Amino acid sequence: MTIKINKLIFEKITFSNFHHNEMIKIIQNNGLFVFPSAPGLASIYSKKTYYESLKNADLVFFDSSFFVLLLKFFKNISVIRFSGFKFLKLYFDYLKKNKNSKIFFIDPSKIKSINNSKFIKKLGLKKNNILNFIAPFYDPNNLKDKNLLSQINKFKPNIILINIGGGTQEVLGNYLKNNLKFSCKIICTGAAISFFTKDQAPINDLIDKLYLGWFVRSIFDPFSFPRRLIYALKLIKIVKNSNCKIIK
Repeated sequence: MTIKINKLIFEKITFSNFHHNEMIKIIQNNGLFVFPSAPGLASIYSKKTYYESLKNADLVFFDSSFFVLLLKFFKNISVIRFSGFKFLKLYFDYLKKNKNSKIFFIDPSKIKSINNSKFIKKLGLKKNNILNFIAPFYDPNNLKDKNLLSQINKFKPNIILINIGGGTQEVLGNYLKNNLKFSCKIICTGAAISFFTKDQAPINDLIDKLYLGWFVRSIFDPFSFPRRLIYALKLIKIVKNSNCKIIK
């Protein structure tokens, strides 16, 4: 018999199992939102600060199709996959109706900042309500950035969208959550915004629904992305040996 759940505690990380119609209210909440990938989850025992960030997040989503399939195969647990792509699509629709929102981008490069700003302006947000920050190289084991904190505290955005690499963005998000002087949404969706700005592989609703994002990204990034997939195989043993606590 298949077990249906509201939350799943996996290795002390609390995942939320949301239906699409519930997300309309959820996206209005403040807090740290994370969407861990399969390679990320495979690294929780070797990357302490990343692991702590996931445990400290306010909402952890089932972004990884591989993780969702492993839970079904080894634990007979069915969950609803809610990818970073799907979340951003829903949130961008929300921004179209809430054009006074203030958004702070943390981007990996200048060109990404330019493209992200262009995209968000098309949704109707005012130029003065958009601010970009180009992230330096961060050491996840010793991450501090007082300059970034100062800029965010001064700007006071409704949402901080962190678009840097997985494994670091969650640590940065946790750092901001613990050190900002006010509360807002801190969303760690990494490269997902690039699916909308066309800076990365052309992911659409059908590809996302069929769990084929990994395949398309492998085609567009054949040098680095397949290596991540190979590393993700370590997650098989972790899921198989894990004790999952179900909250119905």
